[in-house]
Amino acid sequence: MPKPCLPVRIHHVQVRSQSTISPPRPFKFHIGASFAGKPDHPSRLSSLQNKEGFAKDSIIGKWRDDTLKRKRTVKSTSAGEDFFFVQEMKNGSGVSFGVADGVGAWVRSGIDPSLFSQALCYHAHRYSKNAWSGEPETELGDYYDEPVEGWELTPQECIELSHGGVLRERGVQAGSSTVCILNLNARTGLLRAANLGDSGFAILRSFNMHYVQPPQTHFFNYPFQLAKLPSTFRAYSGAYVDSPKHAATYSSQLRGGDIIIAYTDGLADNVYPSEVSSIVSLVMRQGADEAQQAQDLADRLVEYARICMFKKDKVSPFEKNAAREGVYYRGGVKFPLIYSLALLIPTRFQKIDEYGHTI
Repeated sequence: MPKPCLPVRIHHVQVRSQSTISPPRPFKFHIGASFAGKPDHPSRLSSLQNKEGFAKDSIIGKWRDDTLKRKRTVKSTSAGEDFFFVQEMKNGSGVSFGVADGVGAWVRSGIDPSLFSQALCYHAHRYSKNAWSGEPETELGDYYDEPVEGWELTPQECIELSHGGVLRERGVQAGSSTVCILNLNARTGLLRAANLGDSGFAILRSFNMHYVQPPQTHFFNYPFQLAKLPSTFRAYSGAYVDSPKHAATYSSQLRGGDIIIAYTDGLADNVYPSEVSSIVSLVMRQGADEAQQAQDLADRLVEYARICMFKKDKVSPFEKNAAREGVYYRGGVKFPLIYSLALLIPTRFQKIDEYGHTI
């Protein structure tokens, strides 16, 4: 079994509360999220040792159900074996969000893959909630020789801490997952990201693809992944166990109007970047407010990815990649080893001046 990840050093100290003026937050973020899990097959459910997942009255179960209550137009009651989180960071210093893609092959061992991804996202939300998106800030009027409460948390550190939380989680017997986490700083507009595996994110600028995160794979269709192996470790001696330190990191200065989309491979395997750009352009021209645009974009991308899954007459991105490796596959991705899911968190932001006006 892999050694638990050690947490970063954290200092808890007091901060003065007399100040009433907060540091400026020039960047405003609008979040939308949508999902569509593949329907469970009866034969799959019969093989699981734990068919109920986290109990509804458990801490993670309550958080999971609250997260799935986000308003959207896509009809799906479950995120399948994948999950996500969205969390405002300390004092409104920014927002942290991410996706995790549970590895479906664990079903063969009677283990529910969704437990690992749900627990990973729960702990990521928990650590992000009390952390700053950048350097801890002092409020205007504070004495600068006074210590500041809290700590800065990078996406890679968040992955490491969250993985450690899953390793300690009694409700997760075993499992593995890819993960992608991003932090957006409301004061500086800096995006920082860490990605392990074939989930990922994209930045669109002026409706064009500005950046797409490359996937990490050991070989075709076998992505990097965090794991928790069962006590019968010898049976899994050939399994790849990647470290949070293997996550690819990225940072970029964002601009007003940029759109960031985080996704699992249910999107990347079925929808081309050019198609994403076209959908973004259509949604943004509808004239809704920014918050509604973000949610509409999430829903439209999920709906289109689901359509592409069942198209036999369309050459999917996965089919092209398979052909390069000498593997024959036709159409969209819907086979059990990669549970089809489009999990998206588009984020659109505005830059605000000191008087509260949009720049």
